Amino acid sequence: MGEYEMISVIDYGAGNIQSVIKAFHHIGCEVQVTADREVIKASDAAILPGVGAFGDSMNCLKNAGLVQPVLDFIESGKPFLGICLGLQLLFEGSEESPGVRGLGVLEGKILRIPADRGLKVPHIGWNSLELRSQSGLFAGLEEDPYVYFVHSYYLHADDPSVVSSTTEYGVRIDSAGKPICHAVPSGKKRADGPQDVAEFCRADRRGLRRNGTCMQRESSPAWTSTTEEW
Repeated sequence: MGEYEMISVIDYGAGNIQSVIKAFHHIGCEVQVTADREVIKASDAAILPGVGAFGDSMNCLKNAGLVQPVLDFIESGKPFLGICLGLQLLFEGSEESPGVRGLGVLEGKILRIPADRGLKVPHIGWNSLELRSQSGLFAGLEEDPYVYFVHSYYLHADDPSVVSSTTEYGVRIDSAGKPICHAVPSGKKRADGPQDVAEFCRADRRGLRRNGTCMQRESSPAWTSTTEEW
């Protein structure tokens, strides 16, 4: 596994744990599933999976006592991958769960896909991605690759510079974040397997250090407020 000797899948009671484990095994990587904050802290890289409702998942994360350990891990600058709802939780909140605060690592909201534009909701099926960069998790992908979506809510980031890919489904959907946080949606794949996690295992640490978007939030009042209130 190269420089990432210990990759932790964070188990907070709301994640698609088995799917993540199988994806890593498929590419020859071992991971450990843990809810232990000290184990997470000591990890070389961490994954936050997620399925279900935004509010329920935030409550699970709080009840497990893992909000601050997750924030601390991201602040450390180590590689961090948010999958599906794990990506959404990194932002400020969701229309799915009004009044529930997300982790607030990045500025933006999770919005419901409009149902008044002749499109089916939930959005289920293949759509192409518009890549803003073909580095990091997207290295080696063809132009405008097709990926599979299953969701009713989508990310709208306040800062376009943190977005690495988008898709169109009645609205512009910010479908992945830049590799500073390694936050990507579930479903991204290539013909030869789940390469999002493969690239995560092999990622060049040059693109994952503290000088990225997430780490710049350390001096932001919003970041300070978020960490202090937890």
